[in-house]
Amino acid sequence: MTRLRATSGPVPRWVIAVAIVGGVFVLLPLAAMATRVNWGQFGALVSSPSSVAALLLSLRTSLAATALCFVLGVPMAVVVGRTRFAGQRILRSLVLLPLVLPPVVGGIALLYTFGRQGLLGSTLSILGVDIAFSTTAVVLAQTFVALPFLVLSLEGALRTAGTRYEEVAATLGARPTTVLWRVTLPLVLPAVLSGAVLSFARALGEFGATLTFAGSLQGVTRTLPLEIYLQRETDPDAAVALALVLVAVAVVVIGIAQRVADPLSLRRQGSL
Repeated sequence: MTRLRATSGPVPRWVIAVAIVGGVFVLLPLAAMATRVNWGQFGALVSSPSSVAALLLSLRTSLAATALCFVLGVPMAVVVGRTRFAGQRILRSLVLLPLVLPPVVGGIALLYTFGRQGLLGSTLSILGVDIAFSTTAVVLAQTFVALPFLVLSLEGALRTAGTRYEEVAATLGARPTTVLWRVTLPLVLPAVLSGAVLSFARALGEFGATLTFAGSLQGVTRTLPLEIYLQRETDPDAAVALALVLVAVAVVVIGIAQRVADPLSLRRQGSL
């Protein structure tokens, strides 16, 4: 027998073997990092004032960035996934551009936009608003790199779901806004949740754009990835311990999201 039975059909053994290799490739470095943790001093390493401040700042800014991704990303995904217009493919490519850009390039772009001498920053400075090298800059940098994750997740779900339910609602007299809130978004709610979680995880781990645009000021812009980088030069044990904390937070967040999104997805499928 050359094939194994799966839930949706037979899967070749070689595919399973390659999948196992891929899983080992992802998990082995994490396991290697765990073996280097000084477990006897773990509590002291991760509870220093600078480490706690960096973790709390990362959580606050990542939540704010995720909310901003939702506010901006849902309309963007709906426009890309539910409309047809000239230049749509170009717009979609531009929306997803931060996925392939080096984060430091995104940071430079934000700096030249919102910095004191930037495209908008010079005007904002006259009004007494300085964004660069502030906590707001951290949120903007995280939003810039995380936004495509929500847009991509939601756009794919919108295309898969089709438009028949929205068309029915429209023929019954529902306004476009009512259709969006009462039909479209509930229909793709699992994708919204998974996209939001991916955005949060990406924002939580952002480094390059944050360092370039916001700097590294303790308690203001020094997020946990920046703290890990700095500790790596002065205290490798603390850097490894903090890296493990960041991995643990990401795993917990994604696990919670899957527990919430999967039942919702099954419920939606059962109602269709």
